Amino acid sequence: MLRLPSCPALLLLAGLLATSCSDEQVAPTPSPTPTVDGHLALGNPSGAVADVASPTNYLLTKPQYILSYHRDKGIPNWVSWHLAASWLGSAARQDDFRPDADLPTGWYQVQASSYVGSGFDRGHNCPSADRTATVADNSATFLMTNMVPQAPRNNQQTWAGLETYCRSLVAAGNELYIIQGQYGSGGTGSAGAKTTLDNGRVTVPSRIWKVIVVLPTGTADATRVSSATRIIAVDTPNDNGLDTAWGPYRTTVDALEAATGYDLLSAVSPAVQQVVEARVDNGPTQ
Repeated sequence: MLRLPSCPALLLLAGLLATSCSDEQVAPTPSPTPTVDGHLALGNPSGAVADVASPTNYLLTKPQYILSYHRDKGIPNWVSWHLAASWLGSAARQDDFRPDADLPTGWYQVQASSYVGSGFDRGHNCPSADRTATVADNSATFLMTNMVPQAPRNNQQTWAGLETYCRSLVAAGNELYIIQGQYGSGGTGSAGAKTTLDNGRVTVPSRIWKVIVVLPTGTADATRVSSATRIIAVDTPNDNGLDTAWGPYRTTVDALEAATGYDLLSAVSPAVQQVVEARVDNGPTQ
């Protein structure tokens, strides 16, 4: 017959097992990896294609964002990107403004110096602070194809406030789809009004806009956009005298589509689009 150890012996054995288990190293949970697709999950606003025969609506795909580039204006028509917690980290701002070598051969590459002395900032579309998970991600936002001549007050105050608010929404447990673009010609910077820079190679837009779709973190994002989804549409003048608060410049997606000719949420159900695109956001601004 099997003899069981005495009670004191059992207690000693249990203690040894517990000590052994507690000394084991538990593998750390891996850090989330930024999603490198899905920037156009809600649609391609202008039907841009990566074809040199389409120089005014040329699709450029980066791991960090996707854009439609206008060769003759030297600026993007729009830039679209996904923003979630996995894109945010501790990488420092790189400030390495540079031409984009991914443009087709023979196309003029806007230079880091093209805006110098103009009274306009090199204004990011996809912000540097939206891409801080890695140094490479942050550096990608400084390509000149992601820039537009932006009035300093618009860029550093009004737009900066909106960008900070977007990241606070992510910190609250959301993921965002953001599309930013511009239209028109002629803005007013710190050195007065201009229509072009760099000997006419870069157009100064008159308006700068953004559409932000706010979703709780999840999957199948286009199908989760409902008539109750918060969508923030903003349209600001590219003017150094505008209000520092972004809230007064809220508009509808319908109005932006009428101004630009784009279909901004084409992957969303048409019935949902009809509701959300006609609504002006009235939610908090900070």
